[in-house]
Amino acid sequence: MRWESLFADLDSQMEELEAAELASEVADRTRREVALFRLVDRLRPAFGHPVTVFTLGGGKVAGHVSGVGADWLLVAEDFRFEVLMPLDSITGITGLGNLTAAPGSEGKVAARLTLGHALRGVARDRSSVAVSLRDSTTVTGTIDRVGADFFEMAEHGPAEIRRARDVKGVRTVPFGGVSFVRRS
Repeated sequence: MRWESLFADLDSQMEELEAAELASEVADRTRREVALFRLVDRLRPAFGHPVTVFTLGGGKVAGHVSGVGADWLLVAEDFRFEVLMPLDSITGITGLGNLTAAPGSEGKVAARLTLGHALRGVARDRSSVAVSLRDSTTVTGTIDRVGADFFEMAEHGPAEIRRARDVKGVRTVPFGGVSFVRRS
């Protein structure tokens, strides 16, 4: 009887050790897997979901995720405005939920759609924009052209259409200076 008790106790201890090892291995693999996720992998499944995004310069944008690129996020505010944000200007996001897309599953074309591509679309539309800069200033006007890491915008009033007589100046803005771009 004593031997049976001893063996039962040893079996129990062995099962506990194996369960602890398995739990440790699962936790370690989970940490390694999560380390591969990028912010875009968290953002892509949130398409259409309401979020609040906080940006450098104290900006706060609330709306629904309407687009995600390689280095940018597009949020639709109140169905009137779209806000384009470089990912490196974002300081926090609430409302993403629990889903995460597999790293690299966005496809080759989507992986190459950078902030420059998105801004070229805004320039092509000739939309009036308000650009919030990282120094907390806001500039209004129309984006005229977009380079590899900068854009040039004709500065004019927010309610004005780009006309030569209304342009107060042309500003060159490096992508690194942008907190977000809002267009109506």
